[in-house]
Amino acid sequence: MNLPKSIEYPGRDNCSLAKAFGEGLRTEMEKHDDFYFFSPDETTSNRLSEVYEASSRAWMCDIEPWDAYLSERGRIIEMLSENVLFATMAGHILSGGRGCMASYEAFLPIISSQLDQHLKFLKQAKEASWRPRYQALNILSTSCWQRQDHNGYTHQNPAIISNLLAKPSNEVNCLFPIDDVAAAAAWEFMTRSKDVVNLTTYNKNETPRWIDINHARFQLTNGGASIFQFASDDNPEIIVCGIGDIPTTEALEGIKLAKQDVPGLRVRYVGVAALSYGAIGTTENKLRPNDFNDYFTPDKPIIVNFHGYTETAFSIFSHYANSYRLDIHGYEDQGSTTSPMDELARNHCSRYDIAASILERSGHYGFMHKYQDIVLENAHYASQFGIDKQ
Repeated sequence: MNLPKSIEYPGRDNCSLAKAFGEGLRTEMEKHDDFYFFSPDETTSNRLSEVYEASSRAWMCDIEPWDAYLSERGRIIEMLSENVLFATMAGHILSGGRGCMASYEAFLPIISSQLDQHLKFLKQAKEASWRPRYQALNILSTSCWQRQDHNGYTHQNPAIISNLLAKPSNEVNCLFPIDDVAAAAAWEFMTRSKDVVNLTTYNKNETPRWIDINHARFQLTNGGASIFQFASDDNPEIIVCGIGDIPTTEALEGIKLAKQDVPGLRVRYVGVAALSYGAIGTTENKLRPNDFNDYFTPDKPIIVNFHGYTETAFSIFSHYANSYRLDIHGYEDQGSTTSPMDELARNHCSRYDIAASILERSGHYGFMHKYQDIVLENAHYASQFGIDKQ
């Protein structure tokens, strides 16, 4: 993959995170004969088809002329059972092999108990000097709640993030790449890490490209966060933070809207690429309190747009800042079969909600009804026509 070392116009070009992960899977499978990819029957749906260039699906029955990507020696294991797939992958990795699993975000909580047991094993294994270091157990979480408008409420559930970040063993990294470049950096991190579980959450639809490869790598090796200079002002009045690809887009668009209403408003944008137990950053590179203050200031209001449940982000940010500074937006368990923007607005994660929060927190209250009216108007339109008006 050709990774840009500079981005001239952040947010202008659209990209596919799924394609970046598909290319990473293909390359890893070509390099290592013991690399297996485990997936329910959704590899194509999840837009990871590049992996078929390196291997076929494992298939031991008759192969008909119309069948695609089937072989007795295939290293793509597809079965509509997350439990069986996870157990098979965990056994393969603990036997010295390599692998990765992908599934819909809403179905990954099915394997929560199995993940608990794997984490318990890792904790105990570290106490035995004769145990080897194991390849990370890597999971791609896709088909996320913000774009499950066609499946609806049943497919809107980011609980796996909360489940894993609650584990005090400190052997879990939750990664949130925001574009294809960040996805490539996340894949590098996943494939080189040991003795951890990496959960990487991303949207399989195209998203804007925001950062270059050096920026993306910096985030993962320096506390998981960074200031986006192209969206930031000196001496900011308020800090806005995005965690996740769609939350990032909505947060940055929310800043634009707020500045249209109040042109002199000074805002800083901080991107967060990783969370671990009780901290921003990875298990080995957590953001230190002093660095948090450098990024988020010691006293300014902080608005966070988070991919998962609000309480999960609050529990981490409250380790760094007083709660009165925090305004956390995230999934509030408000789902439906509706349009993408209406689904975001139902959970107060849309650009209009972020713009309204920026203006309210900065003392400009006169615009609140404007954004409430936009959200309501779009909700009525989506209910009538099934698509967003804006």
